[in-house]
Amino acid sequence: MAAAAQAAAEAVAAGTNGPMFGVLDIVLLAGMAGFGIYWVYFRGSPKAQPPPNKGYTMQPTLIAPKANENSFITKMKASGKNIVVFYGSQTGTAEEFALRLVKEAARYGMKALYPADPEECEMEELSKLSEINNSLVIFCMATYGEGDPTDNASAFYEWLKTEEPDLTGVNYAVFGLGNKTYEHFNSMGKFFDKRLEELGATRVVEAGVGDDDGNMEEDFLTWKDSLWPAVLDFFGLEMNLQEISMRQYRLETPDVPPEKLFTGEIARLRAYQTQRPPFDAKNPFLAQVTAWRELHRGGERSCMHIELDIANSKLRYDAGDHVAVYPVNDPVLVNRFGELLSVDLDTPISLVNIDDQSTKKHPFPCPSTYRTALSHYLDITSNPRTHVLKELAEHTANFEEKQKLLMMASSSLEGKELYQQWVLQDNRSLLHILEDLSSCKPSLDLVCELLTRLQSRYYSISSSSKLHPESVHITAVLLKYTTPTGRINKGVATTWLASKKPEADQTTHQIPIFIRKSQFRLPARHQTPIIMIGPGTGVAPFRGFVQERLKVKREGKPVGDTVLFFGCRKKSEDFLYEEEFQESIDEGLLTLHTAFSREQPDKKVYVTHLLKDHGEYIWRILGEENGHLYVCGDARNMARDVHDIIIETCSKYGQMSSSEAQAFVKKLETQRRYSADVWS
Repeated sequence: MAAAAQAAAEAVAAGTNGPMFGVLDIVLLAGMAGFGIYWVYFRGSPKAQPPPNKGYTMQPTLIAPKANENSFITKMKASGKNIVVFYGSQTGTAEEFALRLVKEAARYGMKALYPADPEECEMEELSKLSEINNSLVIFCMATYGEGDPTDNASAFYEWLKTEEPDLTGVNYAVFGLGNKTYEHFNSMGKFFDKRLEELGATRVVEAGVGDDDGNMEEDFLTWKDSLWPAVLDFFGLEMNLQEISMRQYRLETPDVPPEKLFTGEIARLRAYQTQRPPFDAKNPFLAQVTAWRELHRGGERSCMHIELDIANSKLRYDAGDHVAVYPVNDPVLVNRFGELLSVDLDTPISLVNIDDQSTKKHPFPCPSTYRTALSHYLDITSNPRTHVLKELAEHTANFEEKQKLLMMASSSLEGKELYQQWVLQDNRSLLHILEDLSSCKPSLDLVCELLTRLQSRYYSISSSSKLHPESVHITAVLLKYTTPTGRINKGVATTWLASKKPEADQTTHQIPIFIRKSQFRLPARHQTPIIMIGPGTGVAPFRGFVQERLKVKREGKPVGDTVLFFGCRKKSEDFLYEEEFQESIDEGLLTLHTAFSREQPDKKVYVTHLLKDHGEYIWRILGEENGHLYVCGDARNMARDVHDIIIETCSKYGQMSSSEAQAFVKKLETQRRYSADVWS
């Protein structure tokens, strides 16, 4: 209204020089009048509705929300399953056991969900399992490192440890996998068994304990034989064994171009052609071999020093970390499968899970070829477990050979003894069995299903990133030995690494790697004294430690006592990195104590002897100067003996009782002042 008044005033002020109202004025006044009429008469009137349409109308499409793929409860309800098996696996054994339990559940008339990876599931749903009648959760949990959960179970472990879910009505069973040579034997299996009960869950059968230092297979079979009768009794079900197919995958022969076939990649197709960080276990970095040299100066054995270029990879490491290598199987062994089973190994294949509810669609990256699967993805050199022998028996024509396999697959005492001798002690692989039992002719796709995944190999990094930020060094002994059957077995990874020596007239070699962080760390303060115990290749991480401390010393900074106890056979043959350590001695950094076990024919001297000789000094470092002690090497004998000697030393020179010395050493371990990087 203010705008209209202003327009009228301006028109009057124009006087007699023009018309009273211009065209624009008339348009504005008409618009205002029309708006006023609408406001008075029509604003409150209801809108006229169109007549109803008697034909079809277009309605918006309502898309139902997709079910959470990580919800195992939803999958169980949708597929009518009442058992779920979770696994915590670092090397594949726990996952293999979980799959066997899933298959066996069907034999007892129960339905189990395909083995579930806790890392890929909504584990907070565990309390909802009670909503499913006669339901059961089984955990196959391996212990890794110094009593730690496996990588894929770590998040679930932390959640279960810190949260308080109500698991009342949840029925469970646990099988733990471990190795008695380690101090924290089977700690994960024990934790899950105890913690689930604390949270209200009901234990259906006593937890099983598998010892890899003994006979893991027999431990599992013994527990499994008690599991199913206990489950049937718990739910009041009748024993009704059913003959079913134990196959989990069906074979497809895809018609795809070569560039669509996996050729060794771990997860992403053509990942090795187009490398993209970040690099980890599922996306390894192709590191170029820049140096390869023999460390042994005599004798029949071989020890390799290998340097890998990690420039431009964004990989970072600290002294004490591990580098993981994805090896490739010996092509001679791979070709032997094709010869024995009369199969063209270059045939494109895809093994597809018959359980459409499973998140694991293939046992290894598919599609690929038989050759790729046997070379990159499958473990073709390990001893097969008893369930494999039972499957092979179904494809064995000769009666005696078939009975032999069936006996070893049985739970009878005679069968267990035969398996122990013929498979384990004689060290036969599945390939060896095919060679020795000529009438055994399984399909190669079945063989690929029965074989477990080829695992990466871990090596203690033998360099310091402070000195070598763009390279990782590996120290590895070439493994080669004769079995009781006269065969020559070779280490998968070290044999492959031995072939990677750079030659002037050859293209460069590349190795798929990733870095695994470790708690095996130098003290934060350089002044803190350290004692390192590493016979043989156990010296590898200590080379990195010495490199790092020498660099600090050269910078003029104070460095505490740096003491190394090293042992080998002969000084002239296998004294690893002798020149480097001598340089550190000459510069006043390193104190080196050596034991050469084969120097004196009438007397063998080991590192453990040296530790006893220097007990008073060791106590001063640990008990009075707050020093750190590190052990690297064999867990079965050396590391255990060292542990006992350290307890004795603390008792003797610290004037403690045996129990007080044990408690003191335990405290050192808790404070990470006693660290071990060991293997069995």
